[in-house]
Amino acid sequence: MKRMVLVAALFTGFISMANAGLDEGLVAAKAGNFSLAFKEFEPLAEQGNAIAQYNLGQMYLAGQGVVKDTAKAVSWYRKSAEQGYAYAQFALGTMYETSRGVPQSDSQAVIWYRKAAEQGEVNSQFLLSLMYTEGKGVPQDDAQAANWCRKAAEQGDAVAQYDLGLRYGNGEGVPQDYIQSESWYRKSAEQGHAKAQYNLGWMYANAQGIPRDDVQAVSWYRKAAEQGNVDAQYNLGRMYEISKGELQNFDLAVSWYRKAAEQDDAHAQNRLGRMYENGTGVRQDNAQAVSWYRKAAEQSDVDAQFNLGRMYENGTGVRQDNAQAVSWYRKAAEQNDVDAQFNLGRMYANGKGVPQDDAQAAIWYSKAAKQGKVKAQFYLGRMYANGKGVPQDDVQAVNWYRKAAEQGDATAQYDLGVMYEKGLGVAKDIAQAVSWIRQAAEQGLAIAQYSLGVLYDNYDSVLHDKAQIVSWYRKAAEQGHDKAQFNLGLIYEKGEGVVQDDALAVSWYNKAAAQGDVQAQTNLGGMYERGQGVEQNNIQAVSWYLKAAVQGSASAQANLGGMYAKGQGVPQDDTQALSWFFKAAEQGNSAGQNNLGVMYARGKGVPQNWVVAYALFSLSVLGEVSHGAKYREISLKKITPKQIEAGQQLSIEIAKPNNLSKAIAAYLETAK
Repeated sequence: MKRMVLVAALFTGFISMANAGLDEGLVAAKAGNFSLAFKEFEPLAEQGNAIAQYNLGQMYLAGQGVVKDTAKAVSWYRKSAEQGYAYAQFALGTMYETSRGVPQSDSQAVIWYRKAAEQGEVNSQFLLSLMYTEGKGVPQDDAQAANWCRKAAEQGDAVAQYDLGLRYGNGEGVPQDYIQSESWYRKSAEQGHAKAQYNLGWMYANAQGIPRDDVQAVSWYRKAAEQGNVDAQYNLGRMYEISKGELQNFDLAVSWYRKAAEQDDAHAQNRLGRMYENGTGVRQDNAQAVSWYRKAAEQSDVDAQFNLGRMYENGTGVRQDNAQAVSWYRKAAEQNDVDAQFNLGRMYANGKGVPQDDAQAAIWYSKAAKQGKVKAQFYLGRMYANGKGVPQDDVQAVNWYRKAAEQGDATAQYDLGVMYEKGLGVAKDIAQAVSWIRQAAEQGLAIAQYSLGVLYDNYDSVLHDKAQIVSWYRKAAEQGHDKAQFNLGLIYEKGEGVVQDDALAVSWYNKAAAQGDVQAQTNLGGMYERGQGVEQNNIQAVSWYLKAAVQGSASAQANLGGMYAKGQGVPQDDTQALSWFFKAAEQGNSAGQNNLGVMYARGKGVPQNWVVAYALFSLSVLGEVSHGAKYREISLKKITPKQIEAGQQLSIEIAKPNNLSKAIAAYLETAK
């Protein structure tokens, strides 16, 4: 609530008393015959009549019946004032304050205001209070200001009553007292003072010194609003928009917002834009929303600048333009708007409307994060964790994750849990990891639910709990988390913590496989090949093995090679079998190595070569292929000691990363 700025105005009426000549002059003035009035007043003034002198000053000031002459006006006011006439003293004070007919002098203005005020002249009392408030012509003194304001207010001056209410509300020159504030506002408001009506409405709306009463708030706001008070129009619109029950009226909210907006009130323009955007109280119209947002934004309204940026980013009501979005976000961000700072950081991070710049993203995220913006805290943590835009710093990452996590951000809670699990930026602490990941999981974050299942699954001595494992995997799986779906399928296939159920295993494998999960595709192929939980179907088995194999699954490649070798689900094709066995074996897959060895031992798709077969069987024995040892023993009977030595050397070369095909080719070349 702001103090009203009063422009001192001269008392413009003519004064009369029962005196020959004065009455005639007044009658003539009221009839608009100022020349006759002047003739009546002048001789009386020359004779020293204070009232006539004052009235003559009024005529010179206004140029009524005479040529306008402020110096002569001052002269006649002074003659009257020096006789103690209060109205003339008041008028002379205003002439000094406003520099009309005399050099400007606040001290002289105060002298004459005081003379009139001490006689009870109400305008002078109030103006004297303002001089004390502003320290004009007297030392600044709120107590004296309040004293003179009270004198005017007690005479019923509405402006002084309003000002005294403001003083009590702010504790200026008087002890702060909302009850007194309300009392003086009410006196002024009941005389029709718009600002007092507005402030009284505000006190009711905000329960300041009086019980909250939205009905009374609306009533007083309306009185002020109907007088054109723009703050009241805006607040009345706000009351109609946000009130509950019978007071809520979106149509009236729009109506009052529009009145204030048309007076260039930026807050009202922004709210009117929002009403158009949401179609609340008006037909939804994004173009109109943009129009009103722009009007407010150009007045530097921070909310409107943010909203206009959002409209440009989304292409809503205006052609999509990320550069414009950035421009408006920046204006709001520079006014410290936390959402704009976050969005500006996001635009830099993603290179939208500006060149991609992680350092700038980190700067704006940091500004928003320090204001408590939870997503900014989380993203800033991620930037520290990954060393993007800032030096990599796990301690800082933990710090920002924690701030966001403590505000309930599920993703931050999860990431903080992972930092505890891995001992990054904090001492490794599985209990803390479980605590934070559980908080995220309980908010429904699928990756946290999955990870919590993994934690229970992996830490046997501390956490292992089959029921918890299944429960959390299921929650994540039901949200579509592919790894959880696969793990749940595996649990049902093995019957760990649940009743073994191949059909359910197939169901969960199928869900994960459909999302491209390689392990699920491989296992689903196996279920179809064995007819386990599903009708046996080699064509389906091949289909799923192929999906996984092309994604690089060594197990699927080995299995697919086996299907080609046996002609199951596909035409028998040793070349294809050999190709897939090679791919699997190159990745160190034992089954692939063993099967490729069989192909060399039998000369299927390749020239028969027991040394190569021996080398491959020797490697497969190190893996999980139980019959690899048997095949190796068979191959030993087929080769000489020298060939055994060559096979052992070949086995060493084959075991080197990405060297299987080269090593075999090189051996075959030397063996010719």
